[in-house]
Amino acid sequence: MFTKFFYSCRSKGLEVSLKEWLSLIDALDQGLAGSSLTQFYYVSRMILVKSETDFDKFDQAFEETFKGVKHENMVTKSMLRWLDKSELTDMVSEEDKFRMNEQDGLFHDMEKEDVEQKFKDRLRDQDSEHNGGSFWIGAMGKTYFGNTGGMAGGIRVGGTTGYQTAFSVVGAKKYRDFREDKVIDNRQFQLALRKLRQFSTKLDIPKSELDIDGTIDKTCNNGGCLQIVMEKPRKNAVKLLLLMDSGGTMIPYTNLLSELFQSVHKSNHYKDVKTYFFHNCIYSHVYKTPECDNGDWIETEWMFRNLDSDYKVIIVGDAAMAPEELYSDTGNYRGPNDGLSGYEWLTLMKRHYKRIVWLNPKMAPGHAPWREAETAVKELMPMYKLTVKGLNEAMKTLMVNR
Repeated sequence: MFTKFFYSCRSKGLEVSLKEWLSLIDALDQGLAGSSLTQFYYVSRMILVKSETDFDKFDQAFEETFKGVKHENMVTKSMLRWLDKSELTDMVSEEDKFRMNEQDGLFHDMEKEDVEQKFKDRLRDQDSEHNGGSFWIGAMGKTYFGNTGGMAGGIRVGGTTGYQTAFSVVGAKKYRDFREDKVIDNRQFQLALRKLRQFSTKLDIPKSELDIDGTIDKTCNNGGCLQIVMEKPRKNAVKLLLLMDSGGTMIPYTNLLSELFQSVHKSNHYKDVKTYFFHNCIYSHVYKTPECDNGDWIETEWMFRNLDSDYKVIIVGDAAMAPEELYSDTGNYRGPNDGLSGYEWLTLMKRHYKRIVWLNPKMAPGHAPWREAETAVKELMPMYKLTVKGLNEAMKTLMVNR
């Protein structure tokens, strides 16, 4: 009976295997969802969804399949209209909310299932608007059902979220920001950058951590007399070089580059991090600041000599340049090029560093003839679109063959 749901999940991009679908059918046969559509939602999401980035796809498929199904927790349009009290949100102070919470202990010791059952009872019986009270579904009151009230916990219906402790948020689209095709933010940068971890105990640092296994072995071999063994702490041995295109067509992505810069430098896990800037393409110099001022730079050859080939390199740019900027030995309009074209400097980068990727915030699909320079760079080194999915794929590329 749920065949439509299966095909809807697949059409939204969820990779639901036949084995997973049979597991869901088996769960239904065992009564794990009961007769509740809500329980079915959670059971099916638990079995079919492998990553939080797919939650939004699942919600779309679920809504598409079951949007016409009447169920016991159905909130009517009339009730949502009654609960729309956005203009009154600021009228109750935090002190009043706290006092209402202290005075009314009706649900304080109530289990989640009991609160949900009372919510169903109110939905069934309520036929008019109620606000400011402690029983019906309403606004500005101390009931556990509604919004903008003073009771922490319960079920929020309509309005905007307050305490973030409600058992359920009816109709919320909570997972859009997790999608892999979105341009990323600071949180998603940090999650992806965590994958750049290569721990080592071979660093030249003091032995400052207790070696539990070594201590147990030494103590046992010592007839039970305690013998403490210390070891070097495991530190992330990854060295990271971040090169970012600045100015021109990258101006719309300034905030995105700032998020990436902060994410990299907030992390104290790397053995070393170096950040430099360029405009359109890398030539004989890279700049110390995003302004790319002449003279405020280091030589690219110096970078090769002092930052060895073990550095993982992330280049960020849109590769939106004229072909002569890439191919001509006079194509650098902002500074010197030492007789080499941008393409030749990129080739030297690729030859020197073992692991290098290019992240592009507006990468054209396939090989776009109108973006000749981008296509050439894409053929020279791995290029990924600057989305959650693209960043994760880039991190995997950087960590291959550790």
